[in-house]
Amino acid sequence: MPKSRLSVVVTRRLPDAVETRLSELFDLRLNETDSPMSRDALVAAVRDCDVLVPTLTDNIEAGLLGQAGERLKLIANYGAGVDHIDVATARQRGILVSNTPGVVTEDTADMTMALMLAVTRQIPAGLAQMQSGDWAGWQPMANLGTRIGGKRLGILGMGRIGQAVARRARAFGMQIHYHNRRRLRPDAEAALEATYWESLDQMVARMDVISVNCPHTPATFHLLNARRLKLLKPSAIIVNTSRGEVVDENALTRGLRAGEIAGAGLDVFERGRQINPRLRELPNVVLLPHMGSATREGRAEMGEKVIINIKTFADGHRPPDLVLPSML
Repeated sequence: MPKSRLSVVVTRRLPDAVETRLSELFDLRLNETDSPMSRDALVAAVRDCDVLVPTLTDNIEAGLLGQAGERLKLIANYGAGVDHIDVATARQRGILVSNTPGVVTEDTADMTMALMLAVTRQIPAGLAQMQSGDWAGWQPMANLGTRIGGKRLGILGMGRIGQAVARRARAFGMQIHYHNRRRLRPDAEAALEATYWESLDQMVARMDVISVNCPHTPATFHLLNARRLKLLKPSAIIVNTSRGEVVDENALTRGLRAGEIAGAGLDVFERGRQINPRLRELPNVVLLPHMGSATREGRAEMGEKVIINIKTFADGHRPPDLVLPSML
């Protein structure tokens, strides 16, 4: 008899080509609405599927995993970050977790630089003038920003994305500094002309721009807390394209409002869509709707990784992008 196909549940709409290929390979169930699945819908999914394909909008916590059926053996996350999945509990229950690392590195690094330029060069203010029709013509002292060439960039988290940001920033003439859980190898550090800071406090106090590129883990929650934000120079800006929970958003808002921090470019927020309303009102802040990885190419490559992880698992092998609790 032919081997039965794995039952796969996908929680959000994916690119058409990805959904088509998944349907060819597996017994596929899609979320046609493209709205986040309710908890009841997630419970129903994990009770009778072999593979769950969630995204960052799904909270795959211990209570949900406790209701999973015997069939669920793989959570093939559509995305690199897995802070929305209780990986340790999943492993305890014999459920593997995979992700899609690497494919959005360049896209996210591009967006980091875009936000950096948007904040320092007053791009949103200029755009608003043009759209409103209020532009009175060129003036030598209007819309003055600051250049990023020659400025010190402090990268918080020097993984794939942090290093990609460093390569771009060097091309703009920035001086590269970084703080990381582990120091880079000497050859990698030399290639980026990067200065390592063991002390995050000492680094942030000296930087012109801070770029947050580390994942959200219990160890990085509010890594940029109120005390550390107070250490920044009043002329410094913060760019975050990683995870909102790394920055104390209320403390950041207070610092921006008080003029203690010059500006911020944020693509992610501490409480998801519930953004501090005072943050929205600030003219020195650029807010984006978590679009750092949003390219057609990146989304397709993420889907390809999901397919490879599930197909490898279905063939009886370890998924190539397996996530272990020790990695977090």
